[in-house]
Amino acid sequence: MSPDSATPQTLHAAFAARIAAVLKALEAEGALPPGSSETSVTVEPPRDPSHGDLATNAAMVLAKPAATNPRALAQKIVDHLARDPAVTSTEIAGPGFINLRLADSEWLRELRTMADLGADYGRSSVGAGRRVNVEYVSANPTGPMHMGHCRGAVVGDALASLLEFVGHPVTREYYVNDAGSQVDTLARSAHLRYCEALGEDVGAIPEGLYPGDYLVPVGQTLAGEYGDRFLDAPEAEWLPEFKARTVAAMMDMIRDDLALLGIRHDAFASEAALQAAGKPAEAEAWMRAHDLVYDGVLEAPKGKTPDDWEPVELPLFRATRFGDDQDRPIRKSDGSWTYFGADLAYHMQKAAEADELIDIWGADHAGTVKRIKAAVAALAEGQGRAIPFDVKLVQMVQLLRGGEPVKMSKRSGTFVTLADVVREVGKDVVRFTMLTRKPDAQMEFDFAKVVEASKDNPVFYVQYASARIHSTLRKAKAEGLAPDDAALDRLGQEELALVKLAAQFPRAVEAAAAAREPHRIAFFLYDLAAAFHAYWNLGNDAPDKRFIVAGDPALTAARLFLATQIGLVIRNGLALLGVEAVEEM
Repeated sequence: MSPDSATPQTLHAAFAARIAAVLKALEAEGALPPGSSETSVTVEPPRDPSHGDLATNAAMVLAKPAATNPRALAQKIVDHLARDPAVTSTEIAGPGFINLRLADSEWLRELRTMADLGADYGRSSVGAGRRVNVEYVSANPTGPMHMGHCRGAVVGDALASLLEFVGHPVTREYYVNDAGSQVDTLARSAHLRYCEALGEDVGAIPEGLYPGDYLVPVGQTLAGEYGDRFLDAPEAEWLPEFKARTVAAMMDMIRDDLALLGIRHDAFASEAALQAAGKPAEAEAWMRAHDLVYDGVLEAPKGKTPDDWEPVELPLFRATRFGDDQDRPIRKSDGSWTYFGADLAYHMQKAAEADELIDIWGADHAGTVKRIKAAVAALAEGQGRAIPFDVKLVQMVQLLRGGEPVKMSKRSGTFVTLADVVREVGKDVVRFTMLTRKPDAQMEFDFAKVVEASKDNPVFYVQYASARIHSTLRKAKAEGLAPDDAALDRLGQEELALVKLAAQFPRAVEAAAAAREPHRIAFFLYDLAAAFHAYWNLGNDAPDKRFIVAGDPALTAARLFLATQIGLVIRNGLALLGVEAVEEM
């Protein structure tokens, strides 16, 4: 996007373009070899704001191809930048970093850009249309969602939104594990409730079946439809039908639970359907054709060999060729598919429709990461293309109430349901809280703390900033005052510090998307809210620091314009996290 494009260019993008133009000019002068300006350099705020507004590593990156030392090249870059009226000062720091200070007018222009772009402020095209499949939740369809699933659900959904915001077409996918023994157990549990609905005394739920009351209505529905047809029938007659019907009922329940969090999926891939369509067999044939699967014997288990162990020839995937610890069987000795064999076929299916794959898994799946990464790497090699693949591991959440562990829910049988938590504290609290730690860090969710009205509660602190801004704008409107950018030059350094922080939002978005870490947006919003509250508090003791300044409508209009744009950035950031920017609290 050029600076004179019809769509305003954000400040950081504009200065990255200006640095690129300087490097292009140095190429023309012979100070840099041709093509150097295409090298990726960074233009970002320095870690210490006292060093300036922006910093670039251009001289550090390009000194070697230019056959010069970084500080000498930095001086040539600085000489060009000194001609730019938007740059008020430059400094060469350390081995060759360049720090820049910008004219105040540049930050005021950025404030107007925020207003012009509105909901699109921070949006980017760095995704360049590359299709990404994000698989998340994928809980076994054996009951309602519980808080063990919640964190991965929120992380995956926020990541998908973040990737869409930077230009990736995204498929949100849920992998339905409906082909394992746990689904047989589910069907048997539903049959027990079916018998109960027909008046049978089933007594205590037998060990090994699912005890939750959530299966009671499923049993009642089946009883109403089939009557006593399957009451005393052999299992073989009702098991397939009960499996299909109960899984469908559980998936309806799961969709409803996820909807409470504002989470939707574009696709639901069934493991049973995958196997019925012969996809694992197709994957095996493809792998064999590319010498990625061979018939071999697994090594004996390490340590003491079990008495019943005997060597069996199995089809093995050459996982060690791609960094795994051992080659992996894709089928069992009875010919059925291993979990890995089915997963391999599933990832092959996803890769056929996406350029990149991201899986959000619970930390208890850490042991399978290497083999799936090896499978995707083999697939990429066989197809002669890059298939970036990332697995994000999400730690469990410990539920507390006032510091004490929460007792399990009797209604659900063995766990606290996601629905119960959302109904108690609200969707926004749950979603934001799940993003206040890195996914692989341990997390505590204390029902008392997440609704606490304090600075220590990031959910409240960010929402309160939004509410304060809207409250101020409502008060101003009642007094006949409105935001206006006509006198923005009345804003001082304290106000500009807020602008400089808010202006980092587009960069924060791109960095969070590149790292596949949506929690960075939550961290950014907390910092911005903290800076806003700090500025707000100045007005408690100094009336001339308030947003509404008695007797000075021009300054008031400028500060209201500033407040409006800070609120806009908060709203845009919260939208990426699936959280509402509240207008009052």
